[in-house]
Amino acid sequence: MDQPGRADRRVGTVRLPYSTEYPVEWEADVVLRDGSTTHVRPIRPEDADALQRFQMAQSERSTYLRFFAALQRIPDRMLTQFVTVDHVQRTALVAVRPGSGGEDIVGVARYDVTDDLPGRRTAEVAFNIADALQGHGLGSVLLEHIAAAARERGVHRFIAEVLPQNRAMLGVFREAGYAVEQHLDDGVVTVSIDLDPTDRSREVMADREHRTEARSMQGLLSARHVLLVGPAQGGTVDELLADRVREAHAADPGDTELRVLGRDVTWADVGGGGLGGVDLAVVAAPPDEVIDAVRRLRGTGARGVVVLSAGWAETGPDGVARRRELLRTAHAQGMRVVGPASYGLLTNVPGARLRASLALTAPKPGRVGLFSQSSPVAVTAAETVKRRGLGLSTLVSAGHRADVSGNDVMQYWQDDPHTDVVCLYLETLGNPRKFSRIARRLAQVKPVVVVVAGRHGSVVPPGHTVRATRAPRRMLDEVLRQSGVIRAENTHQLMDVAQVLAHQPLPTGGRVGILASSPSLAALVADAVAAAGLTVVGPPEPLSAGAPDDEIAAVVDALYAPGACDAVVVVSVPVVLPRTDAIARAVADAAARTGRTTVVSALGLHGMPDELASGDVRIPAFSTPEDAVWALGEVVRYAQWRTQDHGTPVRPALREGMSDGAARAQARTLVEALLGSLPSDAPDGMVLDQAAAAGLLACYGLTLWESRSVRTADEAVAAAEELGWPVALKIAAPALRHRADLGGVRLDIADAEDLREDAERMLAAASSLLPAPDPVLEVQAMAPTGVACVVRSVEDELFGPVVSFGVAGDAVDLLDDVTHGVPPLTDVDVARMVRGVRAAPRLFGYQGAPAADVAALEDVLARVSVMAEDLPELASLELYPVAVAEHGVSVLHAAIRLRPAERRTDAPRRALPG
Repeated sequence: MDQPGRADRRVGTVRLPYSTEYPVEWEADVVLRDGSTTHVRPIRPEDADALQRFQMAQSERSTYLRFFAALQRIPDRMLTQFVTVDHVQRTALVAVRPGSGGEDIVGVARYDVTDDLPGRRTAEVAFNIADALQGHGLGSVLLEHIAAAARERGVHRFIAEVLPQNRAMLGVFREAGYAVEQHLDDGVVTVSIDLDPTDRSREVMADREHRTEARSMQGLLSARHVLLVGPAQGGTVDELLADRVREAHAADPGDTELRVLGRDVTWADVGGGGLGGVDLAVVAAPPDEVIDAVRRLRGTGARGVVVLSAGWAETGPDGVARRRELLRTAHAQGMRVVGPASYGLLTNVPGARLRASLALTAPKPGRVGLFSQSSPVAVTAAETVKRRGLGLSTLVSAGHRADVSGNDVMQYWQDDPHTDVVCLYLETLGNPRKFSRIARRLAQVKPVVVVVAGRHGSVVPPGHTVRATRAPRRMLDEVLRQSGVIRAENTHQLMDVAQVLAHQPLPTGGRVGILASSPSLAALVADAVAAAGLTVVGPPEPLSAGAPDDEIAAVVDALYAPGACDAVVVVSVPVVLPRTDAIARAVADAAARTGRTTVVSALGLHGMPDELASGDVRIPAFSTPEDAVWALGEVVRYAQWRTQDHGTPVRPALREGMSDGAARAQARTLVEALLGSLPSDAPDGMVLDQAAAAGLLACYGLTLWESRSVRTADEAVAAAEELGWPVALKIAAPALRHRADLGGVRLDIADAEDLREDAERMLAAASSLLPAPDPVLEVQAMAPTGVACVVRSVEDELFGPVVSFGVAGDAVDLLDDVTHGVPPLTDVDVARMVRGVRAAPRLFGYQGAPAADVAALEDVLARVSVMAEDLPELASLELYPVAVAEHGVSVLHAAIRLRPAERRTDAPRRALPG
């Protein structure tokens, strides 16, 4: 990864934008298979003593499997070589944990480049894992990280020599999901690993990430022995927070044992094991005292720390540094951090209820898991849950989300048997790509309801670190849509939807039956149903509050008859007569009997009232009919999303006559060569000419329509003779290239005389409209007539690659009629993007025109998405126009800008925030 002010590195004959300085961006905290954490970083020369201690502590078997010989102690010359690397040709990563003499190394991964071919560099790789951590998944983590580092340095193939009896290491290679070949020669297994990510390697990483992060959260949420640490000095807000935790625990201890430092125990008791271990620490103290407490927790078995107090990143650069030190200290000791400024943790697991929060009383047990970044919102949400009688399985407040985030909790909730509905209140999305990936997987099995405050990026709450973004405001909405989550605008809507999901079955369709106490209410509900995108079935059933029991039974039975509808909305607001519960009882019994999704809005009923209960089934009651119908509409849409085909990732064969790996290697070689010529004072990167753009696009099976740049009429005629008549003539300047209304384009020029006249006219017009230098024209053979479209890709700091599509012209330029997608895209995503623009009818035979070749257009969009996913150096790409004819497409112009790659938020390696 290129950093400002760093020297470039020459490898062979190609200058690569790789730094030989210490790559701090490779440092990461990681979660292991048991849910504990450790730190991975590049090796340093000063690690020599730690590496020697590591080697001397290894068993004879581990030493023999690594070095193929007995080697109790590393010779000095070899030791110096091992710790002295250039981070390009030779790289080593170490996993470290705190020890009595500083950091202890618990794992090593290294590679040495052997074949230095541009684009397909090969390196020999080796691993050594501490005996105590073998089987904990550290080898798999180190492979992910050393592979990611190698790819950044242009290495895309590993070779490893492994003894046949080293089954664990062979398993690490085989199970990683990469393309692997191996053969046995002279008693040694040679393993060849292609480091290009595959669908399988992505799936393996996501599955391992899910298991480890879920286990990590399990360690926090299953805590039974909690240590409360307050401030050293009284009379502060932190003391009030600590007192509140004690009061809350006294009022409702759940199944948690709480010990208070300074009252029940001392640090000597904690460190000496007199407590019988600590599962979780809750700390309310100034930052320096919090960090000191985390250090003192070493060896206690604590799996995490909840930081209630503020005073961290929101205070400025010093606070950011303190937060970084907190995370580094906690992760190095195997602990996760919840907070700072957290409201705490609650669970209602039968027999294992955790109470480690500021809540004086916990919500009753239920099937809803609630995550909130904001402590004030956690307070509000918890009280709303109690008022509505909803019930929670889990409450997690992440505060400033320095470490534990909604992504972690979603990983846990996916397999949690006590949680059926997931609700998230997010102030920011620090990693939208990871959120989308995890949420989409979770939403396949459990509904996810999300509120994102400030989702347009206008406000970043104090204490949150979020990358800047240039993506359009609706990009986050698209991420949520791709994820399959239900988006609520506020906590009121969040709870409305949760009520339906927690207590009603998912509807099988969108046909809605209406039962109303008056015609005017029926009309109101019918309008709301239509506005929600649902269908009213039959005329609404009228039923007044004073109707006799037999009439109530007849009307309700008809409404709930088999096949009559998919869901029922009941609205009862008597004007004069007092409310009776006869209708509520009849509806509750019918809903329980038939399993028909039902919502109610009735005077005096709200939340989950007993009047609307029948057996284990409860019907949610809403204060207004509009709230009831809106919540039902969102649940119907989610149910439909669950049953839809979401497609498979697009993986077009990239280049004819060449394997995909070779095509990608060719693209990398070209990108490296182009960026190798980039001046160090070019922060915006470089814009490719059409020849270079055509070469890069060809690697992904995209053909750029050939053109010639000319400056005179004679040159234009010569170009036309070479390309073939008829031709198109365009002013090359971006401001006029597509502006036929300003004389920037002439089409279907059939002979030299017309071309000369048009060229002279356009050169004169361009001279008057454009500043110096002299204008340049482009001559291009005429492509088949078709619908002009535009396909773009932008590498965004927050979202990574963002691909967009529109039908060219005013629809894009004036009306912003554009769809967006975040790769990797599926074939269904691509089809939705094409059909999602308002101008899409032009592609499907609008007003008698022949239908365009939409399949060919989707292929172009798919190839651009794969290209954008593969190349983080692709700062921006625009294919405009893409002419979609009745048969085939023509890419007539490409604008491509490259710049040195920045690390994406969802890099192909597991790592915690740091």
